[in-house]
Amino acid sequence: MNTRTHCPYCALQCAMSIESGPDGAPTARPADFPTNRGGLCRKGWTSAELLHSPQRITRPLLRTDRSGAFAETDWDTALDHVAARLAAMRAEHGADSVAVFGSGGLTNEKSYLLGKFARLALGTSQIDYNGRFCMSSAAAAGNRAFGIDRGMPFPLPDLAAADTVLLAGANPAETMPPMMGHLTAPRLIVVDPRRSATAQYALDHGGLHLAPRPGTDAALALGLLHAARTADLLDTDYIAARTTGFDDAWRHAAAFWPEQTEQVTGVPAHRVREAAHLLGTAARAYVLTGRGSEQHATGTDTVSAWINLALALGLPGRDGAGYGCITGQGNGQGGREHGQKADQLPGYRKIDDPAARAHVADTWGVDPDELPGPGRSAFELLDSLGTGDGPGAMLLLGSNPAVSAPSAERVRNRLQSLDLLVTCDFVMSETAAMSDVVLPVAQWAEEEGTMTNLEGRLLRRRAVLDPPEGVRTDLQVLSALAVRLGQPAARFPDRPDAVLAELGRASAGGGADYAGVTPQRLDEGEELFWPVPGPEAGTPRMFLDSFAHPDGRARFAPVSHRGAAERPDADYPLYATTGRLMGHYQSGAQTRRIAELDAAEPRAYVEVHPDTGARAGLAEGDWARVVSRRGAALARIRHRSDARTDTVFLPFHFAGDQAANNLTNPALDPTSRMPEFKVSAVRLEPADTAPTAPTAPTAGG
Repeated sequence: MNTRTHCPYCALQCAMSIESGPDGAPTARPADFPTNRGGLCRKGWTSAELLHSPQRITRPLLRTDRSGAFAETDWDTALDHVAARLAAMRAEHGADSVAVFGSGGLTNEKSYLLGKFARLALGTSQIDYNGRFCMSSAAAAGNRAFGIDRGMPFPLPDLAAADTVLLAGANPAETMPPMMGHLTAPRLIVVDPRRSATAQYALDHGGLHLAPRPGTDAALALGLLHAARTADLLDTDYIAARTTGFDDAWRHAAAFWPEQTEQVTGVPAHRVREAAHLLGTAARAYVLTGRGSEQHATGTDTVSAWINLALALGLPGRDGAGYGCITGQGNGQGGREHGQKADQLPGYRKIDDPAARAHVADTWGVDPDELPGPGRSAFELLDSLGTGDGPGAMLLLGSNPAVSAPSAERVRNRLQSLDLLVTCDFVMSETAAMSDVVLPVAQWAEEEGTMTNLEGRLLRRRAVLDPPEGVRTDLQVLSALAVRLGQPAARFPDRPDAVLAELGRASAGGGADYAGVTPQRLDEGEELFWPVPGPEAGTPRMFLDSFAHPDGRARFAPVSHRGAAERPDADYPLYATTGRLMGHYQSGAQTRRIAELDAAEPRAYVEVHPDTGARAGLAEGDWARVVSRRGAALARIRHRSDARTDTVFLPFHFAGDQAANNLTNPALDPTSRMPEFKVSAVRLEPADTAPTAPTAPTAGG
């Protein structure tokens, strides 16, 4: 066994080979590739362990009483049961009584077929996915500014030639360690309320760490724009030739001179000027944003403020400079392009656009009127479950919202209220443990497919080994259910290459055009960055000649600072913010089952300044209750003398009474519908007891 493939975790999609270890079990080894250059992080090195985990689900599980235990059953019984329940629900309550929830970790083929399944086999508009919690604000801001959303519109290796890179709300030293090899700019500016590993790296290498109060990133971006203009650092020729709307945007930034910016953000005025000078005088500069800027009820405007700064400095669409968003999930880019988002059809087409509907309907062989309209966004969909106005049944693939959704206890209650919850998974996640039916599906190294990484680069994920006996792929599950729901078998192929070919036809002419993508081209080593409209090469660098608006110009957005939806007060005097650890991923459903990773970080913790801990009567290592208006999380105190005294930090990979998302605020961005994960008002209390919830549920629950 020695097969080249890509890591199952983040959007860096590091190349690796899967080999046979000394005991014959599969093991991961790094492979050379432009994104990881022969490196892997701890998660990548241990990724193959889950392929032979004793916690794999290998038989369909069914229960008729949710308080009872699961019983193993055969596939025909399980699929017949699910199809009959879904058909009955639709017949009695209408098509929108059934919902579908997907994932930014699904391959392009799965994302495409899942959207098609929802809209044709079920006829429902109620489909969204966990990528709404990842990059939706940056996508909305990118579409607003550039007319199209490709998170990073240039190859990652371009960053290595930069003089200055600003990272706003991103911590790749922990979340994407191999990416740090590209961030060798003489000056790295990191914007983060905490002294993250990336911020420390910047300081150690002569860069800057700007630590704004949580929820004030937009004010900082406006302040940097003000400082750059005052110092005569803007690219006025570029603004005149390639953009529109600067004057309206400037009217908002004009109020944020550096001293005013300091009052709002806490970032010293001289640091604002210094950062603006480093960016504005660099021959090659980049502005990159991540979840820290996006996961707010003002996330779209905040990212727009960073894009405004980049546009004013003349960076986007220039060779050797630019703006980009660091996508989080493995297929966060491709996952939102092909139809599992509530308002989109394949190819990044809008579902309410008559021409888009006609094109996709023609590809699918149906009348455009058969396609439903836009549905609810992810949190709104989850929050509507079982309420009478929302769906009473849900099919869920590749996501664990019982842990990953904001106000998680509220979401768990909604999931519990469903008449039918069906989960496709390969381990018993917390959401699977709440389900009526669990369908065991293949893992990343057991099936073929394509992914689109953070650069918009198309990748070929190869099958390394066969799935365990009794396990099917997600495509096989969707195909079998569609046929049972009355669809022609040919309409729902279960072979990835056949689905990719259809995806190419459906996306042809759209913003994210995959018409020219074939397995053969990827197998032959072509570097394909979308759009790939035909046999010609793809598009590694976008916007060099024009932007995707009809006039070819980028748009400044007139945005200002509004602040967080919730702010500290006497009862909840601290800000809480959340993020990832190097050794865990997303809800932890996979990484908490890998012994090495679990041993390194087995329990939740909360970072606090020692003075903040002392005021709450909490010493290093004590168990604390972190309490918000929505719930509480148990976490062990970890003192950080470099932390802000008004802010605490919790990783969000843990479940049950250790879940950071028990605290988080579901206030939504009005454009992207992104929840405000990054700011919650909390207080600290001594905990009466240590956590009792298991870190990973089992099939017996």
